[in-house]
Amino acid sequence: MKNYPKDKLIQATTVIESLLHKCEKSMLKLTNRTSQHTLLKNRIEALKIAIELIESEVEKNE
Repeated sequence: MKNYPKDKLIQATTVIESLLHKCEKSMLKLTNRTSQHTLLKNRIEALKIAIELIESEVEKNE
C-alpha cells in the first residue's frame, strides 16, 4: 500500500464516514430484497471496511 500522510488518511476517513451516513440514511427509504437495497447494503459494508483499514493504518504509523 502506498504511504499516505496521516492528515490525508484522516481527511479520507471523514469523507467516507459522511458518505456512510448518507447511505445508511437512504437505506431506510428502500424496500428490503430489492436490487437497490442489496447494492446499498454491500456499499455500506465496503465503506465500513475501508474506515477500519484506514484507521488501522493511522494507528500503525503513530
